[in-house]
Amino acid sequence: MTIHYQKKAPQNSQQSKSDTRTIVMDMLNTIRNKGEQAIIDYTLQFDKWDGDIIVSKEQIENAHTIVSPKLKQDIQFTHKQVKNFAEHQKNTLKECQVELSEGLTAGQKLIPMQAAGCYVPGGRYAHIASAIMSVTTAKVANVGSIIACSPAKPDRGIHPAILYALDLAGADCILNLGGVPAIASMAYGFFNQKPVDILVGPGNQFVAESKRILYGQTGIDMFAGPTEIAIIADETADVEIVAYDLVGQAEHGYNSPAWLITFDHKFGEAVNKRVLELIQTLPEPNKTNAESAWRDYGEIVVVSERQEAVKISDAYAAEHLEIHCKELDWWLDNLTNYGSLFLGEETTVAYGDKTSGTNHILPTMGAARYTGGLSVGKFMKTVTWQRMSKEANRQIGQVCARISRLEGMEAHARTADIRLEKYFPNETFDLKGD
Repeated sequence: MTIHYQKKAPQNSQQSKSDTRTIVMDMLNTIRNKGEQAIIDYTLQFDKWDGDIIVSKEQIENAHTIVSPKLKQDIQFTHKQVKNFAEHQKNTLKECQVELSEGLTAGQKLIPMQAAGCYVPGGRYAHIASAIMSVTTAKVANVGSIIACSPAKPDRGIHPAILYALDLAGADCILNLGGVPAIASMAYGFFNQKPVDILVGPGNQFVAESKRILYGQTGIDMFAGPTEIAIIADETADVEIVAYDLVGQAEHGYNSPAWLITFDHKFGEAVNKRVLELIQTLPEPNKTNAESAWRDYGEIVVVSERQEAVKISDAYAAEHLEIHCKELDWWLDNLTNYGSLFLGEETTVAYGDKTSGTNHILPTMGAARYTGGLSVGKFMKTVTWQRMSKEANRQIGQVCARISRLEGMEAHARTADIRLEKYFPNETFDLKGD
């Protein structure tokens, strides 16, 4: 078994250092102390927006007018795809109950969260798909109140296409807010909204750090880092398509990892050459982003057999994993760590990111080892319940009392004792154990 790094990344996105946490902590403290006025001040400072924070019905209606019919059709198609998949996901979640022993029935219940906050980036790019992915999924989960935030542009507020998508997806309240102020507003419950139970959606390092700091006070979808792609390619793969797909993700940012796992040195060399050529054809700032990402975070790994490819891929636990190989079902059965899997050259990460129907809010930086992406289940609590007959206390009560005393939890034991005494006054039980 041989594993050779034909191109090794000199940097690791998990090792990046910055003063982001200090900046975010200071901003959150200011917002906590000064309230809505601090959010208004920060929004004017960073986004140059001095208009209303709460988007009005008139603004939403205006967005419906501005967005072209063709773009509306595309947004509607994507919304339908995402909604359809989310509804099928929801159908896999079941409430249940079972009689564990005579007289003792236990079950689980699915309860939608009361309020969710959905963040939609709107800086350099208009993240229309993110609006659909987050709000639609929350809506399918029957979340009580869905609050959405996206940065406002000085001359128009939220991008009209994002606004149209948020309204179509079912947002109950839309705020002209971006970055730390947006996350804080949703978490603390400003501008006449209740504090949200969960914060979801992609964003820059300041958005991610805000969610990390506020986690516990509110739930979050995941701790997000730079977007990632891994591709496993065998002798059937197309150099051109593989190269295009790697560059397609590298353009996200200077620190977006792109990894290729292949079985042939020559294939790896050909892909590397083509990637460098394709990057030069991109407009700015995409070109600079992709150039830095491939130089500093791109890797090409040459392996000799499929099991090695699986081992390397599972170690990466990539956000997006494409398989350009024969026997696709074998890879589906054997791979375990990834955010979303794309089987065959006919599909690509961009399809999942924009319109195919699966959610594009996915785990990064190795988190795919222990979690999946955003889904209906993220917006629902799975809670348990139980009901018992008096007779069931006969066995459960004795065992509980003995285990509790073994653990030194006398008060726990006595809650069992009192029930056994009440329900079976003429019986004697062994409540002390060993």
